[in-house]
Order: sequence, then structure tokens, then C-alpha cells
Amino acid sequence: MSRIGRKPITVPDGVTVTVEPEVVRVNGPRGTLEERKHRDITIKQEDSTLLVERPTDRGEHRALHGLYRSLVANMVEGVTSGFQKTLEIQGVGYRAALKGKDLELALGYSHPVSIKAPEGIEFEVPQPTRVIVKGISKQLVGEIAANIRKQRPPEPYKGKGIRYEGEYVARKVGKRA
Repeated sequence: MSRIGRKPITVPDGVTVTVEPEVVRVNGPRGTLEERKHRDITIKQEDSTLLVERPTDRGEHRALHGLYRSLVANMVEGVTSGFQKTLEIQGVGYRAALKGKDLELALGYSHPVSIKAPEGIEFEVPQPTRVIVKGISKQLVGEIAANIRKQRPPEPYKGKGIRYEGEYVARKVGKRA
């Protein structure tokens, strides 16, 4: 019995989806993304919608069904509008600057921390205390943002460090006299 996804993926104009036996390619105005898929999951294209199907209702097939539906939907969104993550830097003397395409961070160490921009990722520094990571791959944007945050994670006593925009850091009281 074949199960069709409850949410078909709408493909906007200007985006082409190529489904091969083990690879799904999405090409759009911002670039091209490709992802390997499991052989049990089938992806069908009907007009401007994509349907992700699974062969049975077993747990592993349901899990793969949801996974590949999300991955393909994120690929379509990435090549049309892209993804971005915003990071905030807090702390006296902590700042970010662009050096060409790479990001250079002053985080209180004895040396500046340089982060190279991989293919498909670009950095923006609208203020010295804000960094915006942009790209078409949701996974790559999240991974690079996590690597930047890892250079100096927010600490609970003074709140210094790099955090995601809107992230809440639980503060601790510290020593008492």
C-alpha cells in the first residue's frame, strides 16, 4: 500500500526539480542543491507540486517519509528565497569584521579568530556586534552559525559571548560576599 504525503510541496515558477533513482536535484534562481534519497521513498512530480510517498506504514518508512519531505521542501525554499541566521556578540571589546569574504572575530583571545566562508555561504556584518550568515542550504547555514557560536558561547554569569538572535541565556548570581 502506498502512502502519499499529507502536505504536497508546491514548486514555484522558475524552479526545476529533477528526480533520479537515488538523487533529487533542485535548480532555482539562487543556485542548485542536490540530495541523495533512500530507495524506498518515491518522489513524484505532478504539474507544480511534488508528492513524497512511502511503501508501508512501518515506523522506519514513516520517519524517512517525513525526513525527505522536509529536506526537499527546504531545498525548494533555499533556491527561491534562501536561509539566514543572525548572531549577536555581547561583551566589552568583542566585535566582528569582514576581511574579504571571510569573517574575523575579536573575542578576547590574544589573537583574532578567522572563519572562512565555504562555497555557498556569505557573511554580513551590519554592526560590529551582529553577524548574519546567509546561504541556500539550510543545513550549511545552521552548521556555520553553530561553528561561529562555538568560538565563544554565551556564559551565564556576565552574559558575554556569541548567541543566536533572540536566544535566552539563563543568568546565574555568582559569588556572594
